[in-house]
Amino acid sequence: MYDVYEIRKDFPVLEKVIYLDSGATTQTPKPAVEAMNDFFYNYAANYGRGAHRLSIQATNAFEDARETVADFLNAPPENTIMTKNTTDSINIVANGIGFESGDHIITTAVEHHSNYVPWLRQKESGVLVSVADIDSEGFVNPNQIDEMITENTKLIAVGHISNVFGSVQDIEKIIKIARRNNIPVLIDGAQSAGHMEIDFKSLDCDYFAAAGHKGLLGPQGTGVLCIKDPDTLQPSVLGGGTTSEADLCGFKTKSSPECFEAGTPNLPGIIGLGAAVEYLQKIGVADVETHDNQLARSAADRLNEMDGVSVYGPKNRAGLVSFNIDGLEPHTVAMRLDQLNICVRSGYHCAMPGQKALGINGSSRASFALYNTEEEINIFIDAVSKIAESRN
Repeated sequence: MYDVYEIRKDFPVLEKVIYLDSGATTQTPKPAVEAMNDFFYNYAANYGRGAHRLSIQATNAFEDARETVADFLNAPPENTIMTKNTTDSINIVANGIGFESGDHIITTAVEHHSNYVPWLRQKESGVLVSVADIDSEGFVNPNQIDEMITENTKLIAVGHISNVFGSVQDIEKIIKIARRNNIPVLIDGAQSAGHMEIDFKSLDCDYFAAAGHKGLLGPQGTGVLCIKDPDTLQPSVLGGGTTSEADLCGFKTKSSPECFEAGTPNLPGIIGLGAAVEYLQKIGVADVETHDNQLARSAADRLNEMDGVSVYGPKNRAGLVSFNIDGLEPHTVAMRLDQLNICVRSGYHCAMPGQKALGINGSSRASFALYNTEEEINIFIDAVSKIAESRN
C-alpha cells in the first residue's frame, strides 16, 4: 500500500482545505502540471500541422500520452479517442451511430445526465428509449434490461458506478446479455476509470467513455473514448485534422483516431493526462480502489449512526457517499462545511432521474481519492455531527 502522506505532497491545495469533491474533479499531481508547463515553456506548437521541430515534438508528446492512456485501459491506441470529457465522448457515440426512427435504446434511471439526455434527444427522431428502474440502493437489475430488449434495440448505455449512490453496476452481466442479443453496449466509466482496474478488451463492451479530470487525475478539459470498432461510428464533427483529401467536389476523412478529433486538440491537457496516468500507474490502481472504498464505507457507516442524517446507497459502495440532514437543504450543508474548510458537492449531481425516482430532492456528497486520509474523515464526520445537532 502506498504512503498517503507522501502522495499528498504532490497536491499543494490539500494544505489549505479538506477536499472531498473528487467525484466532480480530482486534484492534479505536480508531475502532470510540470508536464503541461514543459509544453508551454519549451515546445508549444500545434499538433500534426508542421514539419518544424516544435510541432513534431508536440505531436509526439500527444501521441505518447494517447499510448499511455490506451495501455492503462488495455485498449488499442488507434481506437482510443482523446476528447474533452465523458460528456463529449458519449455524444460522439450518440451522434455517430446514425439512429433511425423505430430504433430502440436502453438506459437506466441512475445515469448521470451525460449518459441520459443524449439518448432522450434521439426521441426527436422517432427513436424509442426505455429506462430501467433502480432499487433503493441505486442498483439496476440486469434481468430487467434483458426483458426490455426488442428486435429494434440498437444500444444499451449504462454507467459503471453511480455518482450519487456509489453503487457498482453488474456491467459484466449486462454486457453478456447484450452479446447474446448482438447489441452494442456503452459504459460510462466517469466514476470508475482510475478508481478501479479497467480492462477494455476483457470487458468486451463496444464503447467505454471516461473523464480525464476525475479518477485519472488529469486536468479538466480531457476525456477518453475507447471504441471496439471505429467503423460503427460516423465522425459527427468535421474539419481540420479529420480530413485526408478535399477538393471542389468532396472530401475523405482520415482513419481512427484522427477522424474523431476535429480541430486543434487540448495538447497541454492531454500531455498532462498522460503524465497523470503514469503517476497513477506507479501508485497502483488496486491500492487506490481499496483506499477510496474503505474511506467511503467508513464515512457512510458513521453517518448512518447519526440522528437526523439520511445516507443513500449500498453498504459495499465505491468511493463516495451522499447524504442529507433533516431540515437542511443540501447547499446549506455544503456551505456550512465550507466554512469549516471542508469541500463537498451539493445538489442533484447532474443525476436527477435516479434521485427523484427515490424521492430524494438533492443531496450533499463527499467523494474520496487516493490523497484523502482517515484524519480528514474524522474531521468531516465531526463537522456533520455538529451541523446535525445544531439544526434544532
